[in-house]
Amino acid sequence: MGIWGKLFKSKKDKLLQPADISILRTDIHSHLIPGIDDGADTMEQSIEILREFERLGYKKVITTPHTMSDYYPNTPEIILSGLEKLRESVVSNQINLTVDVASEYNLDADFENLVEQGELLTFGDKYVLFELPFFQEPPMLNDVIWKMQMKNYQPVLAHVERYTFWFDDWQRIEEIKERNVLFQLNINSLTGHYGPEVKKVAERLIDNDMVDFLGSDCHNMNHIKLLGSALQFPYLHKVLNNPRIKNNKL
Repeated sequence: MGIWGKLFKSKKDKLLQPADISILRTDIHSHLIPGIDDGADTMEQSIEILREFERLGYKKVITTPHTMSDYYPNTPEIILSGLEKLRESVVSNQINLTVDVASEYNLDADFENLVEQGELLTFGDKYVLFELPFFQEPPMLNDVIWKMQMKNYQPVLAHVERYTFWFDDWQRIEEIKERNVLFQLNINSLTGHYGPEVKKVAERLIDNDMVDFLGSDCHNMNHIKLLGSALQFPYLHKVLNNPRIKNNKL
């Protein structure tokens, strides 16, 4: 659960029998191509994590390495080459999962250029997973959303609940939603892993029927093990029963 989850666990978190997360079928947010971002370091680690996804009942994992100009300047060529090696290892280790790839794009100046050039790695129906800096909303956010849509991309904002600058600005979250941006929520946010405020926003998003995708945001074995414990949390039960969730349509 993490230290914040233990310190701030609320009375309403009466744990339930584990939810059947296999109904999602597909995870859309993880970092499992080894050695190209802050996720798995080795192929062995990637395979160990994927075995856990299989054990939990997932049928498909769309892994999403960071593309971030300052830290992880990944290109489609780098990512797709890593995917090929990962798929070979999945087959040789007899893991019964389909593995695909997109990217988690950081909204920076380079991302705007990639949008303009139409060179984004997508999943599903031209879904683009993108994230924001954690401490300040980028001034060009609205403009970049519009540019993605003009290129027939469908923006999917990663872990909406984690942006501290929106903790006290619910109206801005609603405004982004009204711009036809899909929202992805981290399952582990519901455990308090990222802190009590993140958990609170995550639950409010669920209460207001604003979550479109659930993701593990898995970087390592600790994350996938925590996801296993999240299965007992009432708000995960609640969101899994919402037909709005699109994971199982991928």
